[in-house]
Amino acid sequence: MNQAIDYTAILPELILAGTIVLVLVVDAFLAPARKWMAMPIAFAGVVASLIATLTLIGEDRSTFGGAFVVDEFALLFKVFFLSVALLVLMVSFRYFRDGHFYQGEFYFLVLTSFLGCLLMPSSRDLLMLFISLELVSAPGFVIAAFRKSDPRSNEAGIKFFLFGVLSTAVMLYGMSLIYGLTGSLNLTEIGRVLATPLPPGRETMAQAAILFIVAGFAFKVSAVPFQFWAPDTYEGAPVPVAAFLATASKAAGFAGLLQLMFVAFPAQYEFWTPIFAVLSILTMTIGNFVALQQRQVVRLLAYSSIAHAGYMLMGLVVLSHEGLRAVLFYLVTYYLMNLGAFIVVMLVAIQTGREDLEAYRGLAWRGGALPAVTLAVFLFSLAGLPPLAGFIGKFYVFAAGIQGGLYVPVVIAVLNSVVSLYYYARVVKVMFLDQPEPGDARVTFRLADLGVVSALSLATTFLVVQFGWLLRMVQDAGRVFRG
Repeated sequence: MNQAIDYTAILPELILAGTIVLVLVVDAFLAPARKWMAMPIAFAGVVASLIATLTLIGEDRSTFGGAFVVDEFALLFKVFFLSVALLVLMVSFRYFRDGHFYQGEFYFLVLTSFLGCLLMPSSRDLLMLFISLELVSAPGFVIAAFRKSDPRSNEAGIKFFLFGVLSTAVMLYGMSLIYGLTGSLNLTEIGRVLATPLPPGRETMAQAAILFIVAGFAFKVSAVPFQFWAPDTYEGAPVPVAAFLATASKAAGFAGLLQLMFVAFPAQYEFWTPIFAVLSILTMTIGNFVALQQRQVVRLLAYSSIAHAGYMLMGLVVLSHEGLRAVLFYLVTYYLMNLGAFIVVMLVAIQTGREDLEAYRGLAWRGGALPAVTLAVFLFSLAGLPPLAGFIGKFYVFAAGIQGGLYVPVVIAVLNSVVSLYYYARVVKVMFLDQPEPGDARVTFRLADLGVVSALSLATTFLVVQFGWLLRMVQDAGRVFRG
């Protein structure tokens, strides 16, 4: 039976898709000196898509036979992704303004990845989930290697591609098994079929399929032991690309994982919750302890993002509204401060041409007092120190774990937070307590750059006082899966 397409529901995606085509076409006709104009066009398209998304708040819509849904969960992620897109575009313009890169192609690829991010939280169908996830990942393989003359960038793209293709094959195999068992691609229908008693052989096959799917998504969120690609990819990719991979791309993976676990596989929670418990403990522990050894700041942030994925995975072990709320709240607060940290790292890299720890020596006394202060705010918030947003995020995750009886993982998570404080504080110590050496270059930052990082640091600081609105948003989003 034919069903009319709800164009209002997919309007944000349509606007962004139109912007992607427009950027590519306009760039083809622009003179080399005007290639920068692709960014304002992309920025305007993202703003229009964000406005269209905001008009959908409070509505519940479904189209494509239930494969695409607009609800509080989807809208929370869409607003988040589009907000991140605006920041990524702004810092990308600053990074690529020297004209040595193909700017039109870059903005085309970045917007395509963000289109996949927008589709992900609305996908209630296995095929839709797969297409959305690959739409996020495939352009990432190219933009990770966008510095074509840099061997590290080439290595980053190749590693990301090889591991990405392998994880996709494993995940797709698991999805095919689920389709064979249930005869449906719809997540709700899959959950209904798997909730009924299955013969022993089919139950084992369902568990194997879930294991394959979890392995595929574990790569996307860089959970141990599927994290090998992240540090080298973050280090070799342009810093705006690393910021995108560490924020929006990883959040898209969590959006898909939450829908699968809470909609399609809740009846198998006794099987997959121990898996996530082990993944959580290994991911946060290995991420933090390897970060202790890093002297390259981007690699340090890469291992830090791995550790934080472990904290978020702990919320998945708690199959309850509190667990889902904790994951959603942590996602928003973490990516706020992580994106801010990456922006400061990019600004320092542009000024000094370096990304190692020595580039931050005496930064507060070399003209970079405000960036040094904002980076300290972001790092201490990532460590979970009060009164910063990271403290509230970890509080809700740990509280959900305690309510779920996960005392051992919570204790391990608290100890890991103490470990992480050391390597975050080490960067702050180098910026404020180490004296600059004669060869250290003086750094200056544009007013617009300072405005962006200052706004993010203020949000990170004051969110701990005024976080009720965000908590209400994530509670409304979590109610979608309460059943």
